[in-house]
Amino acid sequence: MSICRWQPLLLLTVAAAWCSGDGLAADGPKRPNILLILIDDLGKEWLSCYGAEDVETPNLDRLAAEGMRFENAYCMPQCTPTRVTLLTGQYPFRHGWVNHWDVPRWGGGCHFDANRNPSLARYLQKAGYKTAAAGKWQISDFRVQPEAMAQHGFDDWRMWTGFEGDNPPSAERYWNPYLHTLAGSQTYPNAYGPDLETDFLIDFMLRHRDEPLFLYYPMTLTHGPLVTTPAEPEATGDLGQHKAMVRYADHLVGRLITALKETDLLENTIVLVTCDNGTGGNIAGHRGGRLVQGAKGLTSEPGVCVPFIVNCPGRVPAGVVTTALTDVTDILPTLLELAGAPLPEGHVFDGRSIAPLITGQSQQSPRTWIMAMGGGNDARLTENGVENKFRFRDRVFRDERFKLYVDSNRQAVKLIDFESDPDESRNILAEPGDAGRLALEKFLAALVTMPAQDADPIYDPLPAQPWDVKVTARSQEWKQ
Repeated sequence: MSICRWQPLLLLTVAAAWCSGDGLAADGPKRPNILLILIDDLGKEWLSCYGAEDVETPNLDRLAAEGMRFENAYCMPQCTPTRVTLLTGQYPFRHGWVNHWDVPRWGGGCHFDANRNPSLARYLQKAGYKTAAAGKWQISDFRVQPEAMAQHGFDDWRMWTGFEGDNPPSAERYWNPYLHTLAGSQTYPNAYGPDLETDFLIDFMLRHRDEPLFLYYPMTLTHGPLVTTPAEPEATGDLGQHKAMVRYADHLVGRLITALKETDLLENTIVLVTCDNGTGGNIAGHRGGRLVQGAKGLTSEPGVCVPFIVNCPGRVPAGVVTTALTDVTDILPTLLELAGAPLPEGHVFDGRSIAPLITGQSQQSPRTWIMAMGGGNDARLTENGVENKFRFRDRVFRDERFKLYVDSNRQAVKLIDFESDPDESRNILAEPGDAGRLALEKFLAALVTMPAQDADPIYDPLPAQPWDVKVTARSQEWKQ
């Protein structure tokens, strides 16, 4: 059972304000605004509300204190698998982005295909939302598809292009950033990219304040290259600049919340903050009296169990810390339910809506397990397009107490009991005990429902470009 700390009086107030099982308020706007923030490369050891000891994040802490903070929220261990999973509500074995593929840099005709995949913003736009995105996309090449954001359901955008092959200015996401907008892509001299992206979202909310809003902010912060920030121009060294970037990400969250307050939108805005994976492996931070090494790319807990905070005054109960399970597949069905929009037909969705949980109608998650999979750049361009190296990518399953590691041969190889082993140092697979045996059976039952071979990225190839990676002999070695 999930362990939650609730404020009982507020819970009763919130419960009374919700009139029926459809999750729509009786005496207020039926469709809340949604601000979805995805911080790049940041584990729990860098948010003080999660016990970080080397930095303070007061704005994120306030969102957590006045809303709901999840202890057991999973993402994928690296960038593009998490981003596509969030947008589709599907696990990587289904949508095919099992491994990182940097589309602007490597191309190869690969892209997040709007004609072949689900897309969260498109569904919200169809439901009547005004939609905007700012920050990092990375799963389309805007030189080849300048309207990719529109195809995926965004009315407006200001995105870092990603590092485009054969275009050196596009490498810049922070100082002198190279950004893509409705007007095209260009460098913005003497500017700081995250500031421009935040300015854009605030301007969009001002222009469309009388319409339901979906604001998607996949931040460029705090991913490398490690740099200074406008608030700390003298920061030096990898650790010093990382800390400065964490503080600046928190500052920008504060700017957005202030703007929502000043426009009287905050009380009808669901704010959700999470991360795409853990911190980069070159950075370590203290949490709970222990030094935590960044674990981006790994399926250990610091790599995949990330911050997840939900806030909305009057809709989301305040002061809640929950061990209820959720993972990144749940974001799409949850936000659609909150928006009063149905799950579309024609696709299989792996996520489950946790809307009743975050609105105080339930203290339980619909999930009995969550999953993360993969890690590393084990995808290559072959004559058949972008393919994953492994037929079946390694993955981890967990519930509130136990975690199972499964290898690329579909074999269970390690079972962890977090109750006695939070550092994942002891494998109890051979002697799991009664509770561990029940958890193992549950995880293996989930495993057998998954295909024996993971999908490759699902797309109709785009025309070849001069900067694309090329099919090489190494790309063929997997088949020999």
